[in-house]
Amino acid sequence: MLKDVRKFNFSEFIEKVRPIVEDVKMNGDKAVIKYEELFDGVRLKRLRVKKSEVEKAYDVIDDELIDALEVAKENIERFHMITSVEREIKIRFEDCTMGKIYVPLERVGAYIPGGKASYPSTALMIGVPAKMAGVEKLIACTPPNAEGKVNPLTLVACDIAGFDEIYSIGGAQAIAAMAYGTESVPKVEKIVGPGNAYVTAAKIIVSKDVAIDMPAGPSEILIIADDSANPDFIISDCLAQLEHDEMAVAAVLTNSEKLAEEIRKREEKINVVLVKSIEEAIKIANDFAPEHLSIFCRNAEKYLAKIRNAGSVFIGDFSAVAMGDYVSGTNHVLPTMGYARIFSGLSVESFMKSFTFQQLSYETIKRLGKIAIKLAEAEGLKKHAESIKIRLDHSKNS
Repeated sequence: MLKDVRKFNFSEFIEKVRPIVEDVKMNGDKAVIKYEELFDGVRLKRLRVKKSEVEKAYDVIDDELIDALEVAKENIERFHMITSVEREIKIRFEDCTMGKIYVPLERVGAYIPGGKASYPSTALMIGVPAKMAGVEKLIACTPPNAEGKVNPLTLVACDIAGFDEIYSIGGAQAIAAMAYGTESVPKVEKIVGPGNAYVTAAKIIVSKDVAIDMPAGPSEILIIADDSANPDFIISDCLAQLEHDEMAVAAVLTNSEKLAEEIRKREEKINVVLVKSIEEAIKIANDFAPEHLSIFCRNAEKYLAKIRNAGSVFIGDFSAVAMGDYVSGTNHVLPTMGYARIFSGLSVESFMKSFTFQQLSYETIKRLGKIAIKLAEAEGLKKHAESIKIRLDHSKNS
């Protein structure tokens, strides 16, 4: 059904990218500059974008566009504020206190795509939750144009989102530079952001040395629709995602022969599969684990509880995926290629780590110590058992 709709062998990209990553790891700026000339056709004199360039970018961007970025930022902040975890969770029992504390990462690198189009929206989707989390140093890498310049709208979006440094680097070389550090680019603790297959392959390669958010490669949309669906909406949503990349995926599952025939007749780029029922479509969707899942059905919201694997779900006629890409507030940095089975989309928590804590009393040791000693001795860890016994003995003798 959908097994062949993802149009590439990802292992091939990993093998192509691995030498680039190793070269940048060993040779730093020199290798980055070499690959920028090779792949982007530009000979860079420096990698970091000057603050003066960011300031000048505001002069060439229409005020209404800047206002649009501000509105999008507000909505992204609102959603991520409401859905964020508590920074400190403290649980008090009768004789002890335990809990969990979330702390921000110190240095995070973001990849902001630039290939066929600029993506200032991605700067907001990454920068806003990162700064809400409290990331101290947030850097961005984004591809330069033929003149070695970054799109001014992307620069403005990075500034509005709160990025501390911006580098005009694209592709696998950008991922490697952030993962291992170069003379110009600082080494980060985590790399986030979407990209093409080469960028995603590089993220997977460096993930043994630095944390990544998720594999977020070529865009995907899977639509579940019944005979009540509007074919115009379906086709336009599919074409919107196909616009990203020649490897992007758009597929429709429907139990309506009429709808399937109309979509096939009007747009051959869309993969249409006829299913027996919406329940069968949901099972297929959960197996496929798409980046974007849209449900165009009567009472569409009732199917949400049955969804297990999806990056983000869009319910009903007016929930255009493009709204989520820009301004509704949910994040558009999402797992692709079936990784929604095990990864979640970007959030404030993506930029944090946690540790647990406990403060026990003698009463706790008295209540649970003998059980812990029995388990330690069963594992043959005598010193573990002794560390508990000594506390019980101390309290008896005090």
